[in-house]
Amino acid sequence: MFDQLSDRLQSTLSDVRSRGKLSESDVDAAMREIRLALLEADVNFKVVKSFTKTLKERCLGSEVLDSLDPGQQVVKIVNEELAALMGGTGSELAMASSGPTVILMAGLQGSGKTTACAKLAQYFRKQNKDVALAACDVYRPAAVEQLVTMGGRAGAHVYEKGTAADPVEIATWALEQAQTERRDVLIVDTAGRLHIDQDLMEELTRIRKKTRPHDVLLVVDAMTGQDAVGVAESFAEAAEFDGVVMTKLDGDARGGAALSVKAVTGKPILFASTGEKIEDFDKFHPDRMASRILGMGDVLSLIEKAEQQVDEKQAADLQEKMRKDQFTLEDFLQQMKQVRKMGPLSGIIGMLPGMGAMKQLKDADIDERELDRTEAIILSMTPAERADPHLINGSRRKRIANGSGTRVQHVNQLVKQFDQMRVMMKSMVNGKMPSPEQLAKMSGQTAQRPKIRRR
Repeated sequence: MFDQLSDRLQSTLSDVRSRGKLSESDVDAAMREIRLALLEADVNFKVVKSFTKTLKERCLGSEVLDSLDPGQQVVKIVNEELAALMGGTGSELAMASSGPTVILMAGLQGSGKTTACAKLAQYFRKQNKDVALAACDVYRPAAVEQLVTMGGRAGAHVYEKGTAADPVEIATWALEQAQTERRDVLIVDTAGRLHIDQDLMEELTRIRKKTRPHDVLLVVDAMTGQDAVGVAESFAEAAEFDGVVMTKLDGDARGGAALSVKAVTGKPILFASTGEKIEDFDKFHPDRMASRILGMGDVLSLIEKAEQQVDEKQAADLQEKMRKDQFTLEDFLQQMKQVRKMGPLSGIIGMLPGMGAMKQLKDADIDERELDRTEAIILSMTPAERADPHLINGSRRKRIANGSGTRVQHVNQLVKQFDQMRVMMKSMVNGKMPSPEQLAKMSGQTAQRPKIRRR
């Protein structure tokens, strides 16, 4: 979503960093470029004006102009102000000390509210919380069925009474059930509105009075741009909410909503949906997002994703296998599956510091079907062949190629690449980094690595 903005800001700041000394005119020129970049990203005009004013005042301070590395100081200030614009270091939900934590979800029709309810349930399930969902959207066709289906996938219980019951009665009954059954969290899915429908807003107010939620979350579609900010303002006037769930943050919109909503409404973005899968949902970290926009990576999020997928004992066993040169194709297959569970490779690359500035990778579209082919080849091998690739002779390679729907040369390339990778991994575990020549040789043979298509 922030690709265009990221390119413009990184280009502007790269020019600033290249200057040994900064003058006021240099700062003015940089502010003009930043202002244009934000406006093109569909950020609210008043927000842009206030942001660039604060930025300029800080950049013209003596700690910048008189410093030994003024360009780097400007980058630091932009990073801090960008993070502050989106909410600073992030906010937390108000969790109940006893009894179920009640979360009321509101939003316009088509914003992805019901899906966000299930994703939020999955988020709490990962924390070993007993979660329930209340199906109070009785107006949209199949909304109840959708919540039941997705709630089941999230491992949450769904309280529903069909579409004939009154939503306020459903919410009240669901809360009583959650209290009786000692649930940890109750997420109430309310009816989506066509902009601000007065009757539905009054219904939302009644549900709020009956359930007394600890948090009211507004679900906002990031693809709607500044219109999303207008929606948030209207909801803030009609029904006070505590935070925002930003959906479709992986889309190709320009990011204006995510950058404007906190400054306009005063309410932080608490969660972000970044894909279609139920797992593509997590806390929103403004400081980390600012770093990613400026090409500084997001190492903390990358570590958290890795920790969710990698077991410490398995990691230790794998390291020992590498040290003893016992790393097999079966191990390689399991590691590849774990990495893929962390999300699209393009997203993982974006979290690595410095990768955003590498145009070859930044402009690349990674074809993950190549990973599917690698997986198919390994799965077509026998356990003995995966343990010892040297067993794979000509006839076996032909059988593996036929079984995986590939060609013999693909099998040859995978086996050769794996041998080189195993040697390199053993050296790295033993504290010996591969030479540039070795890396170049290996990269030249990695026919099974994901293909890169130019955009």
